[in-house]
Amino acid sequence: MCRSIKTLRNAEVPASEEDIRAAALQYVRKISGYRKPSKVNEEAFERAVEEVARATRSLLGQLKQASHPPHPN
Repeated sequence: MCRSIKTLRNAEVPASEEDIRAAALQYVRKISGYRKPSKVNEEAFERAVEEVARATRSLLGQLKQASHPPHPN
C-alpha cells in the first residue's frame, strides 16, 4: 500500500485539511497508476480524491480515542 501516507489519527494534533487531501491524493495515485491523469481522466481522478478525502474526514470524526495513542508510522 502507500507507505508514504502518514497516520492521520492523533489525539494531540488533529489532521489538517491539507494532510487529509494529501493522503487522499496519494491513495488515488497509487490505485489509479497515475501521478497526473490525462485530460480525459482528470475529472474522475479529482472526484475520487474528493470522495476519499470526504470518507477520511468521516472516519476520523467517528473514531473513538483509545486509552493510549496510536503507534507512529
